Amino acid sequence: MNEDALRGSVNEVERAVFDAEIVDDEPRRERARRFARWWQRSPRVPASLKSWPLLRQALIDAAAAVARSPWRFLRAVVRGVLFVVRRWRRWVRVHDYREAAEQSEKLADKFLEIRSLALFRWKVTGSVALGVIGAGTVLGVLFGQSALWASLALVAVVAAVAGRRKEGASGRKPVIAGPRSFAWTMDPQVLIDAFRDAKLIGREDTVHLVERAARSGQGWAMTVDLPATRKAADVIKQREALASALAVDEVQLVAERVRGRRGHAGRVFLWVADDDPYSGPPLPYPLLSADSWDAWRPVPFGRDARNRRIDLPLVWTSLLVGAIPRQGKTFAARLAAAGLVLDPHARLYVFDGKGGNDWDAAEAVAHRFVRGDDDQHAEAVRDHLTELVGEVQQRYTRMSTLDDELCPESKITRAISRDADLGMPITGVILDEVQVFLDNPARQDVGEVKTTLGTHIADLLAYLARKGPAVGVVVILATQRPDSTTIPSRLRAVLGSRFALRVMDWRDSNIVLGDQMNTRGYDASTLLPSHKGVGILRPDGEADGSGDALAMTVRTYYLPNPEWRTLCQRGRKLREAAGTLTGHAAGDTSAERIDPSTVATAVGATAPEPTTLPEPLGAVLDHLGDDLDTREFISTAELTDALDLEPTAFGRRMGELGCQPRRGRLTDDTGTARQVRGYYTADLHAVIEHHRSEDVP
Repeated sequence: MNEDALRGSVNEVERAVFDAEIVDDEPRRERARRFARWWQRSPRVPASLKSWPLLRQALIDAAAAVARSPWRFLRAVVRGVLFVVRRWRRWVRVHDYREAAEQSEKLADKFLEIRSLALFRWKVTGSVALGVIGAGTVLGVLFGQSALWASLALVAVVAAVAGRRKEGASGRKPVIAGPRSFAWTMDPQVLIDAFRDAKLIGREDTVHLVERAARSGQGWAMTVDLPATRKAADVIKQREALASALAVDEVQLVAERVRGRRGHAGRVFLWVADDDPYSGPPLPYPLLSADSWDAWRPVPFGRDARNRRIDLPLVWTSLLVGAIPRQGKTFAARLAAAGLVLDPHARLYVFDGKGGNDWDAAEAVAHRFVRGDDDQHAEAVRDHLTELVGEVQQRYTRMSTLDDELCPESKITRAISRDADLGMPITGVILDEVQVFLDNPARQDVGEVKTTLGTHIADLLAYLARKGPAVGVVVILATQRPDSTTIPSRLRAVLGSRFALRVMDWRDSNIVLGDQMNTRGYDASTLLPSHKGVGILRPDGEADGSGDALAMTVRTYYLPNPEWRTLCQRGRKLREAAGTLTGHAAGDTSAERIDPSTVATAVGATAPEPTTLPEPLGAVLDHLGDDLDTREFISTAELTDALDLEPTAFGRRMGELGCQPRRGRLTDDTGTARQVRGYYTADLHAVIEHHRSEDVP
C-alpha cells in the first residue's frame, strides 16, 4: 500500500470517529436499577418472583401440584358422592322432621305425618331418577356418546366441589383418624393449622410467608411472620408443641428468631429435618489434618442440626461444660483445648480430677499438670492457680506500661501474645471433674478468713475467669455434677460460654446454661440418651455459624484417645521447634509451695457456703438466680408453675421453713397492676441466710 492510500484510510477512520454520536446510557441504567429496587420491595410482586431459588421452588411446587391433581380430583369426587348419598339418605328418611319431633316429645303424634312425608320424598326421588334416565337417553340419541361423557364430567365436577375438604363440615373427617404425618412442604395451610393447634396463634389469626418452603440441606426451610401481638421467643419456647402439631420429633425442628435488618421480634425461621439430624456415624475432628493452629481463631467444635460447622471462640472468654457421666463431657473439653495444644505459642495448665488416662497425653505439652483426687493433688492445683493469679497481676502491670499503638484497648492482642520479651502467651486453664477440687473440705486460713481448700480454689478460678480473659487467660471447666453447691454462683456468673450435654433435670441445665434458660426453650435434660456428644451451646458472643441465636443444639466432633495423643505429640513437636516448651512438659515437675495469703486480697477469699438448702427453698434459689437481687416480689403462681409443684403443699412447706406468703402488686404486659399472693425477695433472703447460718460450723 502506498503512502497516499494509507493517508486516505486514516482520514476515513478519523471522519468515522468524529461523526459518531455520543450516547449516554446512564439514565437507562438508573431506570433499570430503580425498577429492580421497586421489584424487590413491592408487596404487589409475589415473593416467588423476587429471587431465582424461590421461583425454582415455586415451579417445583406447581409441577408437584399438577402431578397430584388427578388423584386429588378423584378423591374429591369419591368424597362428594359419599357426601351426597349421606345427605340424600337423611333427607329421604325425614331425619330433620323426626329429630324435631323427638325434641318436642311428640314423635308418636307425628308418626303418620312422618310416614307420609317419607313416602312423598321416595316418590320425588323416583321421579327425579326417571327424569335423569330419560334425559340421558334423549341426549344419547340426539348427540351420541359425547353428550353422555360431558354430562358425567359435569357431575364429577359438581361432586368434587361438594367433596372438597372443608374444616368443620360434617362427614369430611373420620371418627378415628389415621397416623399424622409431616405434609406442610407443599401446603402452607398445614403449617398455619399447626401454629393454631400449638396455640401459638389464635383461631382467627394466620401467619404470613416471608419465604416459601424450600429445600435446605437435608430438610425444609421457611421463614414466617407471626401476627402483630405474637413473639418469636414464644415459638422457640413452645418448640415441642409445634413439633407435635407438625407430627415430627422435636429434634427435627429448628426454630430461630430472625434478627437484624431483615428480621424483627415476630419473624421466625423454621427448618424441619427429614430424619434425626444427630444420628449417624461420629464426626471426625477437622484439626486432625491441621499442621498447627492459631489460638486466636475460633476452634472447630461441632455441627448443628443443619450440618453447619460451629466454631467456638476461646480468647477473651471462658467455658463451662456440664453433663452426667458418659455423655461426652471430656471429649467436648478436649475439643476446646485442641486449638491451644496445636498453637506452639499457647501455654497450658491441665488439672484432671478424674485420675484416669483421658488427659495423660497432655503431659507432653502442659506447663503445669496435675492428675488425681487426693489432698496433695488439690493442694498442687491451688498452688498452680495461685501462681497464675500472681502472673495475671504482673501482666496487668506490664500492660499498663505499653503504648496505645501496641495495646490500644488495654487488652491483650495477637502481637502481644506472640512477643516472647513481654511473656504474655495465651494461657489455657483446663480442669476436668472440677467438682473433685471444689468439694475438698480441708480447712485452711486465707489471710484472716477461715475457709476450705475447695472454696479457696473456687475463689482463684473466679478471679481468673473474671480478670484473666483481658490478659489472655482462658478457663475451661468440666463437671459431671452441675449443681449450685458444686459450682458456686460467684464462679458461674463469670464463665462466658456454656455447653450442657444431657443432665438429669432442668435445674442442672440452668446451672450450666444460665438462669431460666429452660423457660426460653433450652433444656439439656430433654436431650435423648442415645445422642452422645449432643448438647446445648450458649456461646459468649457470636460463635462462627451460630448467627444471632441465644443458644443452639450442637453435635460435637469425635476425638478419642488415640487421636488426642496424636494431636498432643504434634503440639509438642511444634513447641520444641519454636522453643516454647516449658514447665512440666520440659521436665520441670517441681512445684513451689506458695502461701495463699499472698493473693488473698486480690482474689477476695470467702467463707465456705453450706452444702444444701432445704427443699423447696433450694429450688426457689436455683430458679430465681440473679433475679433474687433484682426483683422485689415474686408471685406464688410463677414459682409453682416453674417448679411444677402443687400450690397448697408448696405454701405449707415454705411456711414451715419460715417464709409466709404475703400480698403484693404485679404489673402485667398491658400495664395493669393487680394484687396477688407471693413472696418478697427480702423475706427469701432472710430465710436463706438463716438456714445457711445454721449449717456453718
